[in-house]
Amino acid sequence: MQNVNEILAQAQQYQREGNLSLALQQFQQVLLQHPKELSLHIACGNLCVELQRFEEGAGYFRRILDADKKNSDARNALCYVLQALGNQAHASGNFILAEACFEEALQHQAGNAIFWYNLGNAQRELGNPQGALASFTQSIKLDPNDADAHNNLGNIQRELGALDKAIASYQRVLALNPNLHHALAHLVHQKQHISDWAGLDAQIATIRNLVKNVPEAQVSPFAFLSMPSTTAAEQRLCASRYVVQNYAKLRETYHKAVTPTEVGVQRLNALDSDFRRNDKTGCSKLKIGYLSADFRLHPLAFLISGLIEKHDRARFEIVAYSYGADDKSAERKRLVNAFDHFIDIRHLSDLDAAKKIHADNIDILVDLTGFTQTSRTGIVAFKPAAIHINWLGYPGTMGEVGGGEVGGGEVGAKPLFDYILADETIAPNQADFSEQLLYLPCYQPNDSKRPVGKDTSKTNHHLPDDAFVFCCFNQTFKITSEVFAVWMRILNQAPNSVLWLLESNIWAKTNLQREAFNAGIDPQRLIFAPRVPIAEHLARHAHADLFLDTLPYNAHTTASDALFMNVPVLTCMGNTFASRVAASLLRRTNLPEFITTSLQEYEEKALDLAQNPKKIMQLKQKLEADALKSKLFDAVQFAHDLEQQYLNVYMSYIK
Repeated sequence: MQNVNEILAQAQQYQREGNLSLALQQFQQVLLQHPKELSLHIACGNLCVELQRFEEGAGYFRRILDADKKNSDARNALCYVLQALGNQAHASGNFILAEACFEEALQHQAGNAIFWYNLGNAQRELGNPQGALASFTQSIKLDPNDADAHNNLGNIQRELGALDKAIASYQRVLALNPNLHHALAHLVHQKQHISDWAGLDAQIATIRNLVKNVPEAQVSPFAFLSMPSTTAAEQRLCASRYVVQNYAKLRETYHKAVTPTEVGVQRLNALDSDFRRNDKTGCSKLKIGYLSADFRLHPLAFLISGLIEKHDRARFEIVAYSYGADDKSAERKRLVNAFDHFIDIRHLSDLDAAKKIHADNIDILVDLTGFTQTSRTGIVAFKPAAIHINWLGYPGTMGEVGGGEVGGGEVGAKPLFDYILADETIAPNQADFSEQLLYLPCYQPNDSKRPVGKDTSKTNHHLPDDAFVFCCFNQTFKITSEVFAVWMRILNQAPNSVLWLLESNIWAKTNLQREAFNAGIDPQRLIFAPRVPIAEHLARHAHADLFLDTLPYNAHTTASDALFMNVPVLTCMGNTFASRVAASLLRRTNLPEFITTSLQEYEEKALDLAQNPKKIMQLKQKLEADALKSKLFDAVQFAHDLEQQYLNVYMSYIK
C-alpha cells in the first residue's frame, strides 16, 4: 500500500502532466486519512475550480473557513466558485440555485456590486420583483456607473408599473453606454406606453437601422413589432437576430455540459433523428401540449378556454404546461379543469421542463406566449416534442437561426418553430415568416362564455347621455401620434362625440389630454375608463357606439370583446401580422365594410357613421341577434378546424 508521501507525489505528478481528475482523486485519498489538513482542502478546492466542478469546490472552501474564519484567501476562493456556480445555474435556468449562490457570496462580500446585480437577476426570474428592485438599487449604490445594472433596474421598475422611473433608468443607461441598444428599444416602448411621442420617429429609425445593420444589437422583438413604420421583413430579421443571441448556442452548451448516461439525455438527443415517426392516427391519441405563462385571469383565458373544453378527447389528449403563478382566479380553475393534465413547470429550469415535456411523449407542442414579457422560449429551443407551433401570444414570426449567421431567410436557416397558426387575412405572405404557415378560417379562438356584469347607465361612466361614443380600449402603447391625430380630426368634425379610452397609466392620461388640447380639442372629451373586473368591463361596452382600432398594432382580444358586446369595430389594415388582426375578426363576422386600407378612408368612415347613428344602431341589433358573429365564437367548430390542422401536420411528419 502506498504511503501518504507517495500518494502526494503521484498527485503532484498528475497535476504537472495536466491530468487534473486523477490528481484530485489522489489528493482526496490523502484527505480521507488527514481530514483536518487544510492544505489538502485547498489543493482539492483549487483542482475543482480548474475542473469547473464549482459546487464540489465550494464545499472544500467552506470547510477551510469553518476551521479558519479569518482566512481571506479561502473566503475569496469561495466567493469565486459561488459566482461561477451561480452564473452556471442562471444560464441553465436553475434560478433557485443561482439565488442561493449569490446570497451566500454576499455574506462574505457584502460590498460586491456584481453579486448584488446577479442576485437581482435571479430574483427577477423567480418572480420576486421587490427583492430584485432592492438588489439592483444596492448594486447601483456600490457602482453608480454600471449601465447594465441601471438597465435591469429599469426593467423591474417597468414591471412594477413605475414607468416614469423606468424611462429615467433607460435614459441613464444610454448616457453611460450608448451601445446598450436594448435599452433604447425599452426606452422607446415605454415612451409609447405613456404616450410620450417626442423624438420617437428618430429613435425608431435608429432601431430599424440597428436591426438591419448591427447583428449583435439586442432589440426586443415584441417592442419592435409595435413600433410604427417597421416592416414585416424587418420584424422577421429582428426575431431571428434575437433567436441567435439568446438560443442558438443553447443546445450546443447543453450537449457539452451533460454526460451520455444522464437520465433523459439520450431520448432528448434522439429527437434530432426523428425517432418518433410512428403513426398514432389510428387507435392512439395525439398528445397536444399547450405551453404558457397565462393560464390565469388574462386575455388568453377568454380566447382559449372554450376551445380547450371542446377538444375531441376521442382523438386528442390535451396537456397544459404552465409556468405562470396560480392567481386562484375562476379563469385559472376553469382552465385547470378543462385540460386532461395540468402540469406546473414554474420551478423547473428550461432544460428540465423540456425533459418533462419530452418524457410525456408530447406530439405537438403549442407555445401560447411567444416573445412576450414572461416568455420561456428556451424550453422550445430544446425541441422537446415532435412538432412545435407558434400561436396566439405573439403576433408575428419567432425567427430562425440561419446558415450559421442571423436568419432572415438565408439558405440553411432553421426556424425556432416548425409552424405558425394564422389565416389568409393576417398572413398572406409566407416570406414574412420563418415558420410554415398553417391556415385556419380565423386564427383567433374566442370563448362564448365571457362573463358580463350588470347593466349600468352612461352617467356611471362619466359619459354624456346624448353624445356619440367612440371608444378604444387598447393599451396605450398601441396609440400612435398619427392615429391620435386622426381621432382628433374626427372629434373636431363630430362635435357631439367623445372618445372613451382605457386608463392604462397616469402619465398616458396626462399626455393624451395635452395632445388633445394642442389639437384644439377640449381634453374633457377624452374620457378614461379605469381598469375593472372583466365582467364590468364587458358590460360597459353597451354605452359605446363605435370601436376605433389602432395601427400598426391592432386590437386583438379587445376587438373580439367589442364584437361580443355588439359594438362594431372600425379598423385600418396594414402590412404586418399585428396590423391585420382586427380585419381577420371582421371578415369572420362578415363585416368587411368596416375594414379600411388607409387612414383617410378610416377617418371618412368614422365620420359617416357618427353622423348616421341609425346605421350603427341597425348593425348593433344584427350583432345582438348573433347572425353575424356566431362563427367567431363557435368553439366547437374552431376546435374541429384546429384539430384537422394538427392531424395534417402530424401525418406530414410521419411520412
